[in-house]
Amino acid sequence: MKKSKRDATKLIYIPLILWAVTTIYPFIWVILNSFKPKGKIRSHSFSLPIGDLFTLDNYKTAFERVNIGRAYLNSIVISCSVTVLVLLIAGIAAYALARYRFKGKGMLHSAVIASMMFPVFATIIPVFQMQSSWGIVNTDSTYLTWLSVILPQTAGNLAFAIIVLTGFIKAVPVELEEAAFLEGCNVYKIFFKIIIPMAKPSFVTVAIFTFLWSYNDLFTQMFFLRYEETYTITRLLNEISSKAGVNYGLMAASVVMVVIPVLIVYILLQKQIIKGMTAGAIKG
Repeated sequence: MKKSKRDATKLIYIPLILWAVTTIYPFIWVILNSFKPKGKIRSHSFSLPIGDLFTLDNYKTAFERVNIGRAYLNSIVISCSVTVLVLLIAGIAAYALARYRFKGKGMLHSAVIASMMFPVFATIIPVFQMQSSWGIVNTDSTYLTWLSVILPQTAGNLAFAIIVLTGFIKAVPVELEEAAFLEGCNVYKIFFKIIIPMAKPSFVTVAIFTFLWSYNDLFTQMFFLRYEETYTITRLLNEISSKAGVNYGLMAASVVMVVIPVLIVYILLQKQIIKGMTAGAIKG
């Protein structure tokens, strides 16, 4: 019986390994080609960058042509700001939906779910016009330009965050809040000292996905980031790709520099991601 279970497990690993190879190999291929001279990539696409095929010129060119450090800073500021705002607003809204009874609660919850059906492409024009009337679009101020990206990205991530957090908060025992209330805690203390620690996996999961979505959101950044000093790393990659033409070495190096922070986030926080997703599957 045990042997049959081991054989079944091995059979499961085979398609998983094949899937992993097909997923990981393209990125490895890009990394290898980023270390090759631009004139030899097409003729030696699948060769290892050894000897005459190895060069760091692609990365040197990327750093010389554009301000990679500034782009990373812009990405981090925007993505971190979006993450903090989403966690705060969605957390409070989810707590209200999970614990309070009020008129229109069901309709409000349905509206939050329905809002996920509207893609960003359908709302970007009115959002652009609204922010233009506020005077925060196409300005010389870096802070206002950041704000013009932070606001729509925050709004775009709220529905997902509210739905996820509401399910987790409902699973937190009400008795803990009642005991805290009897001890003199107000609503805000209960939320920050009981709800957030108890629902920490859900908040971590939402934070990770919100950060990554904001970091990779090229569409919104293309609309609102018009000046080079405000470019994020993904916006900068798009600019490099359009100017580099057939310089595949420079394009490969740029892709690697964009993806590396995402990989670092996944590697460092993979336990929290898996824990949050599995906990959501059980509690949901």
